Amino acid sequence: MTVFLVGAGPGDPGLLTVRAAEVISRADVVVYDRLSVGGVLESVPETAERVYVGKKPGDPRTRQGEINDLLVDLGRRHGTVVRLKGGDPFVFARGGEEAAALAAAGVPFEIVPGITSAIAVPAYAGIPVTLRHSSTSFTVVTGHEDPDTPDSVDWSAVARVGGTICILMGVMRWERIAAALIDGGLDPHTPAAAVHWGTRPNQRTTRATLATLGDHPLESPSVVVVGRVAATDVAWFETKPLFGMRVVVTRTRDQASALSARLAELGADAVEIPTIAVTEPADGGEALAAAVEELRAGAYEWIVLTSPNGADRLLRALHDARDLVGVKVACIGPGTAARLAQGNVVADLVPGRFIAEGLLEALTAHEPGRALIVRAAVARDTLPEGLAAAGWEVDVVAAYRTVPAEISDVAREALASADAITFTSSSTVENFVAATGAPSTPPIVACIGPITAATATAAGIDVTVTSPVHTIDGLVSALVEAVGRTGVDDDRT
Repeated sequence: MTVFLVGAGPGDPGLLTVRAAEVISRADVVVYDRLSVGGVLESVPETAERVYVGKKPGDPRTRQGEINDLLVDLGRRHGTVVRLKGGDPFVFARGGEEAAALAAAGVPFEIVPGITSAIAVPAYAGIPVTLRHSSTSFTVVTGHEDPDTPDSVDWSAVARVGGTICILMGVMRWERIAAALIDGGLDPHTPAAAVHWGTRPNQRTTRATLATLGDHPLESPSVVVVGRVAATDVAWFETKPLFGMRVVVTRTRDQASALSARLAELGADAVEIPTIAVTEPADGGEALAAAVEELRAGAYEWIVLTSPNGADRLLRALHDARDLVGVKVACIGPGTAARLAQGNVVADLVPGRFIAEGLLEALTAHEPGRALIVRAAVARDTLPEGLAAAGWEVDVVAAYRTVPAEISDVAREALASADAITFTSSSTVENFVAATGAPSTPPIVACIGPITAATATAAGIDVTVTSPVHTIDGLVSALVEAVGRTGVDDDRT
């Protein structure tokens, strides 16, 4: 039994340390607050108990003593308890108090350091906390003083140190802090910047001077940077092409991560709202198992796969690679071929157009043979009918079914505030409409290809862009182009 005090970083889940990610992935209980969430909770096991102990300035929901007692209690009853803390647990995060409480109670604990917001947040705003020849030191100080000793920070001394001043949790007291720094000798014209929700897609940077920063609307949580470096603006995060956009991903939960990761790389807030789930076919997979036995007996010249899900189900059904001796494999696109390659099977044929028509054209360029098509229970018949018309002997096996996924109230709220939505198949469109009723969508609708776009149009959805390259990367590129053409409301964050 161990309680892990884990630094969750400033918000971007990509800034989690390897050790933090490993501990979170095997947690039995996770204790978290609003500063430690971001996308981190997505990696928490579904079986883990989640306990929210959030606090916000002026409205403490759970007192620190209660949190300490909670950690002691949970540590005595569970194997792996993770206490997520924003930034680093020992940098103004009260991790020292929690560690002391655990030590006094004899509960084993471990500290997992995290990336502190004092450095990461300015970096994401394009502000280096040090610069050679101008800012050769930086001071990290809390603006949230101990209420029992309100004068615990000597701001005059901080002002005299020079270099860069990084103030955490100082927004609520900024007027007093700024006055104290000026009284301590800092020039009122010293550059200052406040970075709100730094490292996240809704990051907002306010730049001014020590004397005028308070004239702007400031919100918690923010990191305030005071010093010559605050005038530096080597922008990189806020200039990403999808920065600040909330983009809905409707793929199945197992498949959503690849698209979400690409969107996040471009600055978007990817919201996963799966509209479909993949499940066993009606026969429980018996037809696929029987087809594999025929495959082993040499009954087929070709196996044709029309989706990554089909490739995944085929790989599970195979005994080993010897089942494919003498058989050629055709995949509808590179995504399906990539999933097959994860099972060490290389596709023999991938068409230039990643749709059924393209695959049909590529296959009929070969001599007719006997083909096994592995696909969803409900799919277009373009491919089997076209092959049969060209003289092929075709067997079709349903390897899986797609079923509607329930959309929660929280997901509906996220959808209502989204800037864009992506559809990667006709089934995602159909189930989205079935789950939401009237096809109300965000301003930008991006479809992976013409078949998906046609399904959306038929459902009354106004499609903004259709990817000419029917892959995840193609879809993302098309979305970026659409955003560049249409623009996005500046108030979206």
